[in-house]
Amino acid sequence: MKSSKHTAVRIPKVLTIAGSDSGGGAGLQADLKVMTSLGVYGMTVVTAITAQNTLGVSKIQGIDLDVIDAQIDAVVNDIGVDVIKIGMLSSPEIVHCVAAALRRHAIKIIVLDPVLRATSGASLGGDTTAHSMREVLFPLATIITPNMEEASILLGRSVEEPDDFAQAAQDLLQMGPAAVLIKGGHLDHKHTQLIDYLLWRAADEDGKAITEEQKLLHYRVNTANTHGTGCSLSSAIACYLAQGHQLKHAVAKAIAYVEAGLEAGIYLSIGAGSGPLWHMHAFYPTALPDDINPSVA
Repeated sequence: MKSSKHTAVRIPKVLTIAGSDSGGGAGLQADLKVMTSLGVYGMTVVTAITAQNTLGVSKIQGIDLDVIDAQIDAVVNDIGVDVIKIGMLSSPEIVHCVAAALRRHAIKIIVLDPVLRATSGASLGGDTTAHSMREVLFPLATIITPNMEEASILLGRSVEEPDDFAQAAQDLLQMGPAAVLIKGGHLDHKHTQLIDYLLWRAADEDGKAITEEQKLLHYRVNTANTHGTGCSLSSAIACYLAQGHQLKHAVAKAIAYVEAGLEAGIYLSIGAGSGPLWHMHAFYPTALPDDINPSVA
C-alpha cells in the first residue's frame, strides 16, 4: 500500500509499441535504453518478435491481435501514458489494431516511425502495411519520421536527394500527420553534411493555418555502428515531447542525442555486422583504443 506521508514524484511516461530485437540494438530494446538514459519511464507493447543480430533479420513472428490489444489496455488503464512511440508494425492487421486502440484511449501525442526496412535491408512490412499506415495512423500522428527509403515506399516515388525532401514532406503532411521529419542519414557520401527536413502545421498571428519548416544540418559520423538509429531517434523525440519540449526543439535535441551516441559507439565491437550506437553515453562513456587514448601511458 502506498504511503501518504510523502509527496508523489511524477515522471514522464512513454509507451513504445514496436517489435523486439533479439540483438538489443533496435526495436523495443533500443527504445527502453533511450527512455532510461533520458529520464522517462518506459513501457512496451510487443507487436512482433524478431530473430535478429547485427547481420540482419532471419525470422519475424507477429503477435496475436488480442494480445497486442490487451497489452495496450493494461498499460494505459493503470499507469497511463504521456506519449506513445510506434515502431515496427509488421502487418496491416496489426496497424488497424493499434490505430483502434489509440482512438479508444484518445491518445494525444503520437510519434510514428514507419519502420518498413531494417538497417540490413530486410523488409519489415510491405506495401499493404504502408497503405494501412497512411490510411489509419497518419491522421492520428503528431509526427512521422521516415527515412529516405521509407518515404519513397510511402509516396510510391524515389526520394534520394535533399532537393526531394521539401516536396516529399509536403505530400506526406497532406496524408494527415501534424508534422513530418524526413531523415537524411542514408544520403550518399558525396554529401559531407547530413540534412534532416522538418515540416509541421502551425498558425499565423490571425489564426490562419500555415506550415513551417526547418532544415537540420549535422555532420556525418564515420562509423559502421548505426543499427537502431531510427528507432532511437523517434524514441528520443517522444521522450523530449513527454518532458514538455516544443516539437522543433524535441526533434533538434533528439538528433543531438543520436549523434552523440554514434560518436560514443564508433569503437564498440558488438557482432560481426552493423553494431549499435551507444545509448548510455552520458553515463558510461565508451573506452577508446589504447593508441589514441591520451589517458594510457
